[in-house]
Amino acid sequence: MGERLAGQLALVTGASRGIGAATAIALAAEGAHVVLTARTTGGLEEVEDAIYAAGGSATIAPMDFADRDGIPRLVAAIAERWRALDMLVLNAGVLGTLGPVPSFDFKEFERVMAVNVVAPAATIAAFSPMLRLARAGRVVGVTSSVGAVPRAYWGMYGASKAAFDNIIASYGAEMANISPVRTAIVDPGATRTKMRARAYPGENPDSVKPPERVADAIVKLLADGFDTGTRIRVD
Repeated sequence: MGERLAGQLALVTGASRGIGAATAIALAAEGAHVVLTARTTGGLEEVEDAIYAAGGSATIAPMDFADRDGIPRLVAAIAERWRALDMLVLNAGVLGTLGPVPSFDFKEFERVMAVNVVAPAATIAAFSPMLRLARAGRVVGVTSSVGAVPRAYWGMYGASKAAFDNIIASYGAEMANISPVRTAIVDPGATRTKMRARAYPGENPDSVKPPERVADAIVKLLADGFDTGTRIRVD
């Protein structure tokens, strides 16, 4: 167990597997109490068990981020126990179907935007008061390179990540001169996740890095501190 984040509270979305799970475990290993959120209760319980087995502490809060009504309930539950939120890691996301823009299923597009854009914005809005009460509130968004560099057939996911990046950066700019809250964006690059396997079904998963390497980079960023506008890529 480390102590770099001892006494601090973190919320990680999409924490039941992949980068979110690895980040939650790494944050807890540095002394943070981690609130784990995702749709899959079983996955959250497995991550919670791993954290406790390593001597850390966590709380699970199963919820579907496509359901915006759940976010105010989550804030209310957390605010009953804690005054401030030190770290918010926005990792939850869905890929959507890869394909040309003219073939979009627009109901699916609406869900991708709801999960990848609307839910993170609503989460920031709901937790902003608690972030501003922290000594140094930090928001980290996990993005994708296709948000910054458009790619054929990735328009649905890429558009959502471009909007996601803009919201996080805009919030950081708004907070920069009126609070200690700072925001950063992490592009994990090619990482061994279920989303990656769906996007690249023929790829050997051992040919790309494990999510723990991304988690270590996120924890280092949160522990060392950063200025708004920071963007890193994990290679």
